[in-house]
Amino acid sequence: MALRGNLLSVLLLHAVAAMASGESARLELVPAAPGVSVAERARDDRHRQAYISTRLASRPGGSRRVAAEAPASAVSLPMSSGAYTGTGQYFVNLLVGTPAQEFTLVADTGSDLTWVKCQGAGGASSPGRVFRPANSKSWAPVPCSSDTCKLDVPFSLANCSSSASPCSYDYRYKEGATGARGVVGTDSATIALPGGKVSKLQDVVLGCSSTHDGQSFRSADGVLSLGNSKISFAASGARRFGGSFSYCLVDHLARRDAAGYLHFGPLPVSQRPTAQTPMLLSAQMPFYGVKVDAIHVAGKALDIPAEVWDATKNGGAILDSGTTLTVLATPAYKAVVAALSTHLAGVPTVDFPPFEHCYNWTARGPGAPDIPKLVVQFAGSARLEPPAKSYVIDVKPGVKCIGVQEGEWPGVSVIGNILQQEHLWEFDLKNMLVRFKESICTR
Repeated sequence: MALRGNLLSVLLLHAVAAMASGESARLELVPAAPGVSVAERARDDRHRQAYISTRLASRPGGSRRVAAEAPASAVSLPMSSGAYTGTGQYFVNLLVGTPAQEFTLVADTGSDLTWVKCQGAGGASSPGRVFRPANSKSWAPVPCSSDTCKLDVPFSLANCSSSASPCSYDYRYKEGATGARGVVGTDSATIALPGGKVSKLQDVVLGCSSTHDGQSFRSADGVLSLGNSKISFAASGARRFGGSFSYCLVDHLARRDAAGYLHFGPLPVSQRPTAQTPMLLSAQMPFYGVKVDAIHVAGKALDIPAEVWDATKNGGAILDSGTTLTVLATPAYKAVVAALSTHLAGVPTVDFPPFEHCYNWTARGPGAPDIPKLVVQFAGSARLEPPAKSYVIDVKPGVKCIGVQEGEWPGVSVIGNILQQEHLWEFDLKNMLVRFKESICTR
């Protein structure tokens, strides 16, 4: 992610509003502060793509529909760019427990378990803010013998010494060290509403992580799961508010007080995106798959083998808020960078690892080429037309790079949050559709 002086950043989702029947509210994303290098961020995105591909390769067949409850009021939770912590994710502030304890969580569509750094629960305390389950009147451990633990909790551990023992997990986010370990319970989540009101979601499945590792968690207290899962926060919110959720990511260079939003429930008709494509879900995986028909550069469809976009042949594509840079499987990556670099051949090049194609933008002379238009065409003729800054990105003053990464092949391609910025994305879990449209994401 390109920033003033720092390419990759974290978007801080700051919850300031809500979920109440008959009322709407917003959850705000606020900026963070520079940290991780471009090389580290790019490396993490490639590792995450490899982890996702490995997990999807072992997926069973079938699909999951999330049944919606009776229609309830939709709620919006304001969001702003958090481009200053350097970790490349988005964060949300959430109140957990009774009385409520506040935590800053990574908002991740690739996660199926919500968890917080925890004190107690058989583990040592973490530095910074930690959840103390003993202090919450609404905390209830999930037994390791329960169906929730055995069937729904990802990466649960088979160490059930007695039926009353708590359910434990060792959650992995990518190949390498990033992960968290702890026990699972249920608790309430409180959303603050304007005017001093609050709304609660009861019996939210919550991991209490006594140990954790990975740079993403240096600036966060845990993870808010927005993945396709029976126990995810997204599924809980969607079930209560009409079967869908959506988010709109403001420009990552937006001023600190610019606000987008995370929204639960159907969008107002006037705001609903018109472009839509089928959502491809696996019964056991948290990822939101989409079918790519083609990628165009400067109006020309690129020569990318069809199997690269075929999920039944270990290809396919997903939308992932937890990945910063878009990671394309090798055949797609080579086609995209070849087309873009050919059109930019008249601009002086510079070295800026790990990117292969970088340009001295201040040295481009009169008549130098403009950045060609890139379009991702999804099944159903829905076309994503991101702004040029989302794929030819600023890595430092005066230097731009083609901002996609090469991923494993066979493997899934991951559309990261930079390519999603300045668009409203609606995940209709009830009807298994993804809708989107261009938006500055402020209301």
